[in-house]
Amino acid sequence: MTVYDVNATQLIHKTAESLKPTLQMPVWAAYVKTGHGKERVPDHPDWWYVRAAAILRKVYLNSPIGTNQLSVLFGNKKNRGMKPELTVPGSRKIIRTILQQLETAGYIQQASKGVHKGRVITGKGKSFLDKISTSLKA
Repeated sequence: MTVYDVNATQLIHKTAESLKPTLQMPVWAAYVKTGHGKERVPDHPDWWYVRAAAILRKVYLNSPIGTNQLSVLFGNKKNRGMKPELTVPGSRKIIRTILQQLETAGYIQQASKGVHKGRVITGKGKSFLDKISTSLKA
């Protein structure tokens, strides 16, 4: 069973629960927005772990992928009043910090070959997500 075979929402929430002992939410994360298109900070108390699980899933699916590509994926529409809405990227600081934490945990690593720069999933990260997928399917 792989990530492709299960519901993404269920996988992300189950992975977020599994990542809680591994990752540490920074102190500043309680006060920041997830992008300049947002008006408020996230309401969910475990939003950091949910975002980390979503990023880990995106790295699994789209390796190699960088911070800028992930910020576009996690972007949103900005309300500009009477003017038309614009699509804006998400916060790269949050994404970069989560990627560094996932690298420290050993789930991802930096791609080192040629023009393909960014992060790729490791064997440990792939087996971690595949085990969670198998438990969801059972």
